[in-house]
Formats: sequence, structure tokens, C-alpha cells
Amino acid sequence: MRSSRGQRLSAGALVLVFAVVGCPQSEPTAGPAKGASLKTPGENDTANAPETTAVPVPDTVASFRDRAARSGVSFTYRNGQEAGYFSIVESLGGGVGLLDWDRDGDLDLFLPAGGRFGDDETIGGRPAGLFLNRGDWSFLDASVQTGTAGETARYSHGAAVGDFDSDGFPDVLVTGFGGVVLWRNLGDGTFENVTVVSGLTDTLWSSSAAWGDLDGDGHLDLYVAHYVNWSFKNNPYCPSKETGKQDICPPRQFRPLPDALYLSNGDGSFRDASEKSGLVQKGATGKGLGVMMCDIDSDGDLDVYVCNDTVPNFLYRNDGRGQLEEVAMQSGAAVSETGVPEGSMGVDLGDYNLDGRLDLWVTNYERESIALYRNDGRGMFRHVSHIAGLTTVGGLFVGWGTSFFDFDLDGDEDVFVSNGHVIRHPSEAPVRQLPLLFENTQGRRFANVAPGAGGYLAKPHMGRGVARGDLDGDGDIDLVICHTNEPVSVLENLTDRRGRHWLGVRLIGTSPEGSRDAAGAIVTLRVAGMPNQTRQVKSGTSYASSNGPRLTFGLGDSTKVELIRIRWPGGGVQDVGPIDGDQVLVIRQEVNNR
Repeated sequence: MRSSRGQRLSAGALVLVFAVVGCPQSEPTAGPAKGASLKTPGENDTANAPETTAVPVPDTVASFRDRAARSGVSFTYRNGQEAGYFSIVESLGGGVGLLDWDRDGDLDLFLPAGGRFGDDETIGGRPAGLFLNRGDWSFLDASVQTGTAGETARYSHGAAVGDFDSDGFPDVLVTGFGGVVLWRNLGDGTFENVTVVSGLTDTLWSSSAAWGDLDGDGHLDLYVAHYVNWSFKNNPYCPSKETGKQDICPPRQFRPLPDALYLSNGDGSFRDASEKSGLVQKGATGKGLGVMMCDIDSDGDLDVYVCNDTVPNFLYRNDGRGQLEEVAMQSGAAVSETGVPEGSMGVDLGDYNLDGRLDLWVTNYERESIALYRNDGRGMFRHVSHIAGLTTVGGLFVGWGTSFFDFDLDGDEDVFVSNGHVIRHPSEAPVRQLPLLFENTQGRRFANVAPGAGGYLAKPHMGRGVARGDLDGDGDIDLVICHTNEPVSVLENLTDRRGRHWLGVRLIGTSPEGSRDAAGAIVTLRVAGMPNQTRQVKSGTSYASSNGPRLTFGLGDSTKVELIRIRWPGGGVQDVGPIDGDQVLVIRQEVNNR
């Protein structure tokens, strides 16, 4: 007999909801519960959840304005919760893909749309959005013309941007429930669904993905993070222990799914190398959410970091030939400061303390602090969240998408975090949550200045994926944020620069040993009177999102850069400079420069 919709209950909607020290939740029980509120989270269902504790408004130059509605970006990610299944699928939400789709120099937007649940125990997708940047904060909805609005079979989450066929036009892989979808950019204004012909046979529930050349053959490979084994038949009923109302089940109620690695064949097709690369044998079953490909040990090849929900995070060290060794626990980047696995979702890499070594930043579930793993060299990391001032914001945030970016162009990287709950009836934190904007004080400590930035940053949201990029070409970094059942926000950076200058760097790889996207390239900038700045081209990062490809450096009061040093994947080193600031510099790899 078909189970009631209430009994199908989503299985772990807690997307990371319950890290080891997360909020307590009742065990699933047998029994109906079709009722429960179907209101959009945050309307009137937070009576039992206190608002974020009021804090003094900090003095800051930070200022952001939401330009979505006036610029033509009208789009909302829908999770299908109105069907009443209370499925954990509803809790993951969506991401953002920034890409120069038509190669006109402006960043366009690719937005996964989520999906819907049918009365007959079916799950389907909604058409993605693609918005063409026409300049001067004007965007055109080009979803139908490009063909991306036609694929609605799969419930979607993330957008992983990468030029997998090396034709100069960025392509998009969409993750979600039921498998991935690969959209090839044909270069004529349209996209083609090439999932089947490319050999991407993945049908498991995927959250995030990242592109990068793992085996050094010059072609982009693909890492896909999978979550848990939810299905309509495996959708237990989970009442809230605090309120007694039906709610989404925590991820602990579900078995993890193994991640997947696809290596490129060099002809636009892929082969499943999950077992051969070491993922299967070494148990890559970690309830994956955020994924990042980067050269984390600075040895010239790409490694993989995976944020896992309620189990230790993964750090796969690459031997340069695509063989991966999981070393997160040994390196100190797997768990909390007290050795406890957390509900990790979003990730980024940046040199927060300006020592030339790139540090890991990971967002977590409530009652868990953001994890800042300081890079101490030789592949070792130290959890320094308390030292860096991150624990002062309290434990009521459920963190998702995140990004290092120098919002005030003073030469150190600040951090944005998007927050929002994953269950319907939280007892300690609100459903809609305030975002966080951490201002970096020259590599010493972070202070949350979001309340002083006004507008979007002073209001709660159902935040999920975040992507950064210079949308208006003025040199500073803007943000695009996806929410659940709430319109996408496009934040223009209006921060008072106080006469500060900038430099944008766009790298194009040309070596047979590395991809055109240059993921893993490390750029160090030397400016007179300032500490050296180090950035890396990364793939993935944030949560289910893809940033714009340009690296942006704040120059402070300086108008000149003395030296730009690029260490390309594979080991080649290239020096450029001196160079004037306040411009975008496109640097092509000198293949013979070693």
C-alpha cells in the first residue's frame, strides 16, 4: 500500500543540519503526519526560534545594493516543499554560475532552478535561468533562446562552470537529484545537452562539482560530490523533538553515497575513474556538499577538498597523475578544533594572514563555528577560528555559500557567508538568517560588519549558494546569491574605496600540461609598501556555485604593481611587471618559461 505523503518524509533535510554537536532531533517514527505547515519557511513558522541576537552596529565602509529586480534578474529557486513530503532534497537549495557565455567581456548568470514533487511519488526539475549581462546593470533573460530552459527532468542544485572541450567558450555542468546534466556552449549563442554522448553516466544525488586537470594531460576532469541515499521509499517520518511538528529528517538517518571522478578522454568524452583513482577503495562516502579543486600543497598539481555533512571532510592529495590519497585527518583539516566532525557546506581558499600560504575556510551548521584552517606549511593545517575572532558571532548560523574577496580593496581578503536554516521548525535559530560579512584587519582577526552595511546585509534570508565577480567592470567585486523560495539577489559593491586602486588578472593556460582555465595557478603580487598578496585560480568553492574567472587584487593607495609572479600548474613560473593599476590584465602562459 502506498505510504502517506507525511510518511515519505524527507530523510535528512538537514543538509548538514546535525553535525556531531548539532541540535538534537527525534528519531524517525512510524506514523502519519500529513499536516504540518506548508508555508514558505520564515513566514510564520519561526515562533519557537529566537531572532538573531541584536549586536551593536559596527562602523564600516562596506555597502552593497541589491540590483536584481531593477536590472532584469527575476528568478527564484523553488524547492517543492508545498507538496508536503518533508524531503531532505528540499533542504540543499541551489547555487550560482558566473560565466562569460558570449565572450563579450561581461559576466553572465546561470541559475539552477530546483524542482517539484508529484502526488504520484515523482520528482522533476524546473527550467534553469540564463541571464545575459548587457552592461550598465541590465540583464536579459536568454534562457529560452539558449536552450537551457528546455531541460526540466531533473531536480537541480549546482552549477559548475568549465571549458571542458577547450574551445574558449565556458560550459556548465548542473548537479542535482537523479544525475548531472552537461550543457556544452556551442559558441553561437546556444547550449546543447551532451550528458549522454559525453559518457557522464552518473545518476546518484549530486550536490556540487568541480572541474580541473587532475592527471596533467591538458584536459578538464570532473569531481562530483554525492550526498545521501534518499528516496520516496526511504523517507521516514521525523517529528521535531522540540515542537512535535513534522519536520525534515537529519542526514544521520541516511547512508552516504560515494563520490565520483570522471577523467577526460581528450575528445569531449569522459570515463569513470572513481575506482582507479582511489576514491572507491578509500571510502569516499562522506555526504558531500561543497567541493573545491585547488593546489592546496603548492606542488604544481590540483588537489580536491570536499565538505561533508556530519562526517569528516576529505582532502585528496594528488600525485600529479590523477591518483588521489585522502589525507584530511593527518593534515588537520578534517574536523573541528575538538576533533568532532561537523556539518560542513561551503568552502574557499585564501591567504587571510598574508604569509603567502593559502588557508582553508569552511562554513558549518549551527552550534559549530566557521572553521578557519590556517596553512602552516608542509601540508599541515591548524584550526584557528577562535584566534581569528570567528566564534564571536555566536552559534545560531547555518552557513552555506562563502567567498574570500577584498571588498574594500585594502590588500587583504575579507569573507562573505550566506546563511539559512534547513529544517522547518528550528528551536534555537530562525529559519531566515542574517548574512555575515567578515572584514579582515590585515591578517590578524575578522569582525562581522554586515549589520553596518545596511540593505541586503542587514536583513535575514534563506541563503544558499554565492558567487563573486565584477559584474559592472568597475574593478571591485560584486556578489550573486541564491536563496530557497526567495528571489536571487545581485549585490552591487558600493563600498567607499577611499581612493584605493585595484588590478584584475585573468589567466589563460596554453601548456599541454594544464588546462585553458588554469585552475591551480598561483599568483603573487608585489606592491611597494604593502605585504605581498597571494591568490589562486580555483574550481568549485563556495557551495554549488562557480565564481567569475578573474582574480582581483586591492592595491590600497598604490597605482603601480612592481611584480606579478604566476606559478602555473605543472611548475612553470612567469613574471610580469611593473604594471599600472586600475585595469584588467590578461596573461597568457609562456609555455617554455620554467
